[in-house]
Amino acid sequence: MKKFDAILVGIVGVIFVFGLIALGSASVPLAIERFQDPFYYLKHQLLFGVLPGIAAFFIFSRMDYRQWRRHPWTLAAIVLVLLAMVFIPGVGASFGHARSWVQLGPLTFQPSEFAKLLFIMTTAGLLVRARERGGMRRAPSRSPTGSSAGVRSGSVGDGMGRDTLIALGAFLFPTLFLLAMEPDMGGAGIFAATAVAMYFLAGGAMAHIAIFGVAGAAFFFVLAKISPYRAARFMTFLHPELDPQGIGYHINQALLAIGSGGLLGVGLGHSRQKFQYLPEVIGDSIFAVIAEELGFLVAAGLVVLFLALIARAIKIALEADDFGRLVAGGIAAWFGVQIFANIGSMIGLVPLTGITLPFVSYGGSSLVVSLAAVGVLTNISRNT
Repeated sequence: MKKFDAILVGIVGVIFVFGLIALGSASVPLAIERFQDPFYYLKHQLLFGVLPGIAAFFIFSRMDYRQWRRHPWTLAAIVLVLLAMVFIPGVGASFGHARSWVQLGPLTFQPSEFAKLLFIMTTAGLLVRARERGGMRRAPSRSPTGSSAGVRSGSVGDGMGRDTLIALGAFLFPTLFLLAMEPDMGGAGIFAATAVAMYFLAGGAMAHIAIFGVAGAAFFFVLAKISPYRAARFMTFLHPELDPQGIGYHINQALLAIGSGGLLGVGLGHSRQKFQYLPEVIGDSIFAVIAEELGFLVAAGLVVLFLALIARAIKIALEADDFGRLVAGGIAAWFGVQIFANIGSMIGLVPLTGITLPFVSYGGSSLVVSLAAVGVLTNISRNT
């Protein structure tokens, strides 16, 4: 076993500390208004996010990741139970329009965040089991002389049987349905994109991926028809100037904050938009506050750090065994999609989805599971 991946841990450490500084600045006006304590949200993040997150990092970095592949359907059942808990009367809790939280006494957490890592483990286990049972056709390698050398070492496969596709769909679509009912369309998009990326990494046929894509598009189209506000949000993305005081208010204020920052920003702690102008300043809008206070150069540097994190996860995936490759690739896809969706929504590249920025936005559940995922990556790196 190798030592810890110092580069990975260093990248995450810098993002992690920067996120705490950004949260401490962005949360002050809201914390004073609600709790008369300027550092309430920062202290809450330290107590319920940082401490258990660091513990989760060390636990998952020491726990052999390969044991998660043994019972994928058990993990699948846990994922579905977690997502269904929000609909249990007296257990599920609503904040705003979403019923995405579970409240057990003083403890409140978001099951969909914990389900992300288990979802990746489950999908990787199903895909690897399919190969072991002959559901995948593995690609032959060539010897230096050009003759066939049998199966390429460490290859997941270049094709996949219909049974594997059905099994993956039987797990994926109930998961997406439960997320859509919360409603958490942003989370459903992350799960779907992660599953497709892992299927592609496992050697899934492009025709099968196209089937998933068409089915997913039809699924989201039906949901948009059922809930008109989703269609209105998409139209706002196309024309944010049409209703600047209504449904387009959020994106317009985010663009105003980012534009106000200029190249060097207005200074840490001096954001104007965080004073009740920009919605969700400690959640999905925190990147806009960072850009306003610290400017384009620092915001771009944060993006570079995120890209370095994803690149490191991909490097770990390429050096791992079959199961580790899919897990590390799934984590890279999860981080990549979520980061792109959050930052892209703030600069008008994609519609607003309410997705938080990993390691930076406020939320104990998100921080704990993100640090646990980094622990899994270091574990895979040490065992390859």
